[in-house]
Amino acid sequence: MANPTIETVAQSQITTAEAKILSTEIAIAATNKLFELAGTRSTLAEHNLDRHWRNARTHTLHDPVRWKYAILGKYFLNGENPPLHAWS
Repeated sequence: MANPTIETVAQSQITTAEAKILSTEIAIAATNKLFELAGTRSTLAEHNLDRHWRNARTHTLHDPVRWKYAILGKYFLNGENPPLHAWS
């Protein structure tokens, strides 16, 4: 963006927050489905499939998705732009 404005930056943050929420929900659902479909033996350490769930969960906690819900709620319900910091 060559000439960012308050509005374009806020819209970029909102779009990013929406993507973060969706990708988090999909990643957790996909890894849960992996174990559901593969059965109990898929949780054995020798298969190392739990790494997929751990990786997905680490990404959701590193940049907490719960903050994204708050950002979206404040934006859509109150018209409040997201804060200008690295986590929004």
